[in-house]
Amino acid sequence: MRPPRLALVPGEPAGVGPELCVRLAQQPRAHSLIAFADALVLRDAAARLGLALDLVEADDPASDRPGTLGLVAIDAPRPVQPGRLDVANAASVIDALHEAARGCLEGRFDGLVTGPVHKAVINDAGIAYTGTTELLAAQAHCDVVMMLGHDALRVALVTTHLPLRAVPDAITADAIERTLRIVGSALRRDFGVARARIAVLGLNPHAGEDGHMGREEIDVIAPVMARLCGEGFDLAGPLPADTAFLPAKLEGFDAVVAMYHDQGLPVLKYSGFERAVNITLGLPYPRVAVDHGTALDLAGTGRADPSSLFAAAALCAKLAAHRLASTA
Repeated sequence: MRPPRLALVPGEPAGVGPELCVRLAQQPRAHSLIAFADALVLRDAAARLGLALDLVEADDPASDRPGTLGLVAIDAPRPVQPGRLDVANAASVIDALHEAARGCLEGRFDGLVTGPVHKAVINDAGIAYTGTTELLAAQAHCDVVMMLGHDALRVALVTTHLPLRAVPDAITADAIERTLRIVGSALRRDFGVARARIAVLGLNPHAGEDGHMGREEIDVIAPVMARLCGEGFDLAGPLPADTAFLPAKLEGFDAVVAMYHDQGLPVLKYSGFERAVNITLGLPYPRVAVDHGTALDLAGTGRADPSSLFAAAALCAKLAAHRLASTA
């Protein structure tokens, strides 16, 4: 089996992404890394860090060597200054994501690793963008689920980047069933969990308190869970979110499904922010991203922690190798 070839998108060029990618390039690895980025931005980041960086053609075998990145040039129209956003460069970020993902869909790359993207500057440039997860799903024409995780906890979301007042209407039987099926399938296919045990959170405080604080648990969530359990799913809940993350409660679960973004992710980030990664389940290829933002205040300082990008690349390579082995 050949080593995986991973596409790498640094994200916002004025953020910490380019510096983190340069640090990632220094690591020994058993897979190729091909960056979709502006060569000048990467070289400037390497110079600031005092690190050697050799940029080679995307198909060069040397793209698996420490200190080296394969390159597909996606140039920023304007010069990039660390920490200073420029709407003129926003489209190049979207182009990099689309081009890298297209390469994965066409089989030229085996997985996609993405750095932090600044949502506001992209929207300020007149490009409708709610998140990379949604962008990749639209491009691949498939349903996906956002799951964040580290070595001790995985949290998947029924809804992602929605205003809080829009969440209850989005918690439908179809959305819950779709999420649970994608999570269960991905845990089997990519993580080797034959029969995943999944904790499902309620929407309301105390999981609705038997209908006294809301009926979504009774009318929507529980019926879907009962139907899927009848098919062989191993589900627990709906559980109150304020106690579901206690270590004793989590023991034995392979993942937690939360109803909305800030119900599940604050706990995960608190418990292991530096190790956490963002995984898109349901795509035809593995995609893993960092679990942090562009950190404009750290851009250009060399002080940004690369741990999440290192973890994202390692997991993406592992998932890609697993898929390659299963099709060999």
